[in-house]
Amino acid sequence: MGASQALTSKVPMFERQFQELQLQRRRSTLLYGGIFAMALLLSAWVGEFNPIKVIEGLPRVGEYLMKTLPKLSIATLWHDLGEWFWGLPKWLKLLWETVLIAYLGTMLGTLGALALSFDAADNLKRHAASYWISRRVLEVSRTVPELVFALVFVFAFGLGPLAGVLAIAIHSMGGNGKLFAEAVENIDMKPVDGLRAAGASWLQTVRFAALPQVLPNFTSVTLWRFEINVRAASVVGLVGAGGIGQEFYTAVSRLYYEDISAMLILLVCTVFIIDMVCEKVRHRMIGKESLT
Repeated sequence: MGASQALTSKVPMFERQFQELQLQRRRSTLLYGGIFAMALLLSAWVGEFNPIKVIEGLPRVGEYLMKTLPKLSIATLWHDLGEWFWGLPKWLKLLWETVLIAYLGTMLGTLGALALSFDAADNLKRHAASYWISRRVLEVSRTVPELVFALVFVFAFGLGPLAGVLAIAIHSMGGNGKLFAEAVENIDMKPVDGLRAAGASWLQTVRFAALPQVLPNFTSVTLWRFEINVRAASVVGLVGAGGIGQEFYTAVSRLYYEDISAMLILLVCTVFIIDMVCEKVRHRMIGKESLT
C-alpha cells in the first residue's frame, strides 16, 4: 500500500509537468507561427504579390504564349514546321554546345565539391581552420549567380564557351559541396572510428570509410546538377558565354516569337532526354533497375 500511495501522490506532479510542457509547446508554436506569418506577409509586400493583379495578368500570359506558336495547317503541315524550325541545324549545334558546357562545368564543379566537402563536414573535418575555410569557399561559390561569374570571365577571357564552363563549374562546386557535406555528416561513424583506431590517415579514412557510404548520394546529386546546369548554360549564353543563350536573347529582344517557342521546345526536349538518361545511369550505379 505504501508504494501505491507514493505512486498516487506523484501523479499530480507528472500532470503538472505535462501541462507545463504542453503550455511551453503552445507558446513556441504561436511564436514561430507568428514569425512565419510575418515573414510571409513581408515577403508578399516586398514582392508586390497581389492575387487580383495575378488573376488579371494571367490572360496576358496566355496571349504571349499564343503569339509564340505558329499557325499550322494540316494541308501544309510539313512546310509550316519547316518554317517554324527554319534554324534547326544552327540551333542544334548551339544546343549541343550548351550541353557540353553544362557537362564539363558539372564535372569540374563536382571535383571541386568532392575536394572540399569532407573538410566542410563537421564529423570529418581535419581541424577548425580547414572546416571554416571550406564552408566559406562553398558559400561564396554558390551565392554569386552564374551570370555574374560569366560576366567576369567574359571580361577576363573573352566571348566563348570557356567563360560559361568556368561560371557553371564554380557555382556547381558551391551547390554540390553543401549537399555533399550534409551527406557526409549523416554517415555511420563506426567504420570511421574503426579505421582511425587502426591508425589510418585522414585521406585513407575518407577513401575507405566515408566515400563508399556517400557515393550513391553524390552520384544522384551530380546527375541532378547536370540537368540544372543545362538550363544554366543556356542562361549564361545571354552574356556571350557560349551556347544557345545568345540566340535566344536575340529572338526575345527582336520579338521573333516563333523562334522563341521553337528553341524552347528544343531545350525542353533536351532536358527530358537528359533526365531519362541520368535516371538510367543512377539506377545502374546504385544497383537498381529502373521500374519504368
